[in-house]
Amino acid sequence: LAYSNNGLSDLNPKEKDSIDFITYFLVQTKNRYESKNNYGNWDSVHKHLQNFCPKGIPINQVDTKWLTDFKFFLQHKAKKKSNEPLSQSTLHSYFNKVKACLNQAYRDELIIKNPANNVKGFKEGEVQREYLTFEELQKVVEVTCEIPNMKTAFIFSCLTGLRWSDIVNLTWGDLQHSESDDYWLIRFRQQKTKGAETLPIQLQARNLLGEIGEKEDRVFKGLKYSAWHNLKLQQWVMKAGISKTITFHCARHTFATLQLTNGTDIYTISKLLGHRELKTTQLYAKIIDQKKIDASNAIPNLNI
Repeated sequence: LAYSNNGLSDLNPKEKDSIDFITYFLVQTKNRYESKNNYGNWDSVHKHLQNFCPKGIPINQVDTKWLTDFKFFLQHKAKKKSNEPLSQSTLHSYFNKVKACLNQAYRDELIIKNPANNVKGFKEGEVQREYLTFEELQKVVEVTCEIPNMKTAFIFSCLTGLRWSDIVNLTWGDLQHSESDDYWLIRFRQQKTKGAETLPIQLQARNLLGEIGEKEDRVFKGLKYSAWHNLKLQQWVMKAGISKTITFHCARHTFATLQLTNGTDIYTISKLLGHRELKTTQLYAKIIDQKKIDASNAIPNLNI
């Protein structure tokens, strides 16, 4: 009953000693079930915890040595489904889930101190953020796609920066027009962060959507995410003569880099993307720095 109600802080010390950390982690995982991507990551960590410690461990016995050993397990023994080692970014993400769980256990008064505070996590890996330049975006606009609805959604994401999860759940009721200032905006709640957002959108993004439907209807009906749809997206991009590996999320990267390229300041872009922390947006600035380097090397050799 205590587990189901998440009222673990009311247990007496003897009961707290019997709480298994792996089981408690599973409780925290299930609490995130509505957030599909986040739940999937927590579920993967839970499986690794079971493999590392199949007999379980009382939550008050989780110490710095146990956490350090689990770090070693993730880095040197844990495998993906493809039997490959975990990437640097995955190591960073997975171990942070364990630390987050222990933080919650501390708040629930199940442990008197958090051992994770004394264990350094993995460094965040450098993620290659693939994107389309304006010229490349123009090319894909001009070619047909086997799934027209996906093409429209992808271009809409390039022009607004909306994530897949927000695009697929977008309803006509989220789309509003400001009569006083004559511009279009979207009012919605981000699926990932659950933050309420008001996002102004340009007229060409609005015109992509066509005639307004019923408020409760989804804007992009029938839009699906699967390996087959990803393949059709990649084929569409290749049809435009672009060899980059492009996924739907690259549309969001495209929006950010187009904004930076055209002089929008990093703080404003952070707000447009709905980032909670500015450092998340600053990763895109590295792309622009590389573009500057490429531009500086564009002048032909003078044979001096």
